[in-house]
Amino acid sequence: MSPRKLQIPVEHATFANGLRVVASPDRSAPFVTVGVYYQIGFRLEPRGRSGFAHLFEHMMFQGSENAGKMEHIRLVNSSGGLLNGTTNYDITNYFESVPSNALERVLWLEADRMRALKVDEENLRNQRDVVKEEVRVNVLNQPYGGFPWLDLPPVAFRNWPNAHNFYGDFADLDAATLADVQQFFRTYYAPNNAVLLMLGDLEPAEALAFARRYFEDIPRQPSPPRADVSEPPQTDERRGEVAEKLGPLPALAIGYTMPERETSDWYAAAILDRVLHGGRAGRVYRKLVLDEQMAVDVDGNADLLETNGPTQMVTRIFHKPEFTSEGTVAVFDEVIEELQHRGTAHDELEDVKVKFRSDYYSMLEGGMGSYMPRFGLMHYLACFTLFDGDPQRINTILDGFLSVTPDRIQSVAKKYLVPGNRAVLLRRPVNRGGAS
Repeated sequence: MSPRKLQIPVEHATFANGLRVVASPDRSAPFVTVGVYYQIGFRLEPRGRSGFAHLFEHMMFQGSENAGKMEHIRLVNSSGGLLNGTTNYDITNYFESVPSNALERVLWLEADRMRALKVDEENLRNQRDVVKEEVRVNVLNQPYGGFPWLDLPPVAFRNWPNAHNFYGDFADLDAATLADVQQFFRTYYAPNNAVLLMLGDLEPAEALAFARRYFEDIPRQPSPPRADVSEPPQTDERRGEVAEKLGPLPALAIGYTMPERETSDWYAAAILDRVLHGGRAGRVYRKLVLDEQMAVDVDGNADLLETNGPTQMVTRIFHKPEFTSEGTVAVFDEVIEELQHRGTAHDELEDVKVKFRSDYYSMLEGGMGSYMPRFGLMHYLACFTLFDGDPQRINTILDGFLSVTPDRIQSVAKKYLVPGNRAVLLRRPVNRGGAS
């Protein structure tokens, strides 16, 4: 018997100022989750403004016209709620989960900082220092910091938006003037470059009325310049190496550039990713960790649902020092070649699809480590709205993944999992003289 189709209720509207608004009611618990997603992320920031997307993730909590510094956080916490923000490749998001009677308060707070964030010299100076210290703590002084999400793009890609340091060059952050930062805010934090999401214990008509009251008179701005994220054709394998100053094990990352969003190959590539990286059941883990016992840890993924430009299916391998990096890559290649030559059995593919569907449902229920209710549902609704123009795809997108056949898996593996479409990054310990 085929699984029942999803029927998540979704209502959406576009306000006069261009703000897209999505509401999804669920009365199972007395709380609401609210998110505002702006279509600006690491790869969309202009040249000379590297790190600005992440800088604003911090700036947005420094106060606005009617809510002072840290007041946003205090009011959400005092309502019994949680909040956070993240910066991604193509979006920056801000979100709260609060008891449902605090919905209007949260909408007022989000609208106030969209309308009139406090962007002044003091906040810029403080948050620039905070961002730089975060890079030092989380990347520069951590074992395998930034591996491979910061290390691999400069090797894999040639176009600056896809290849630059996503945390931002300190020189760009230091050179930023107050006028630069204020212009960045006006350009990218406009209602016509955003989507507002409201989920949970709410009446859609009332929630949309609240949203209209607080957001619709925020002036729209000229549309941001569209970033060119296209990549020139790749014909040869690309290689890079980074010194690992703190970790004891040699590591490597192998990234294959994936098909464009919404193509038939894109759906097949997502399932192919799970064939290779389905945890301990994935072919790469079984081969390198269990069978050959070369690696101590293997994982990988392709963030196809959450990206809107060139992206890679990345395998990350920490291997034992007694094995060379080249030998490890050679055994990894055996996994790929077997998939290309023999394909996948029907039973294996069906098991992968069941797990894919289960993971999708789990994401809709939770996500964000499950501490933020319905984060996953909110996140996917935002991506489908901003990237595809259709939040209703939340109910139908599984069809494309679950209809993938063994022949399509094999065809996509032969087309995309080739040396001329990949980048290989080696992370070598400098204090142990790991095998080469």
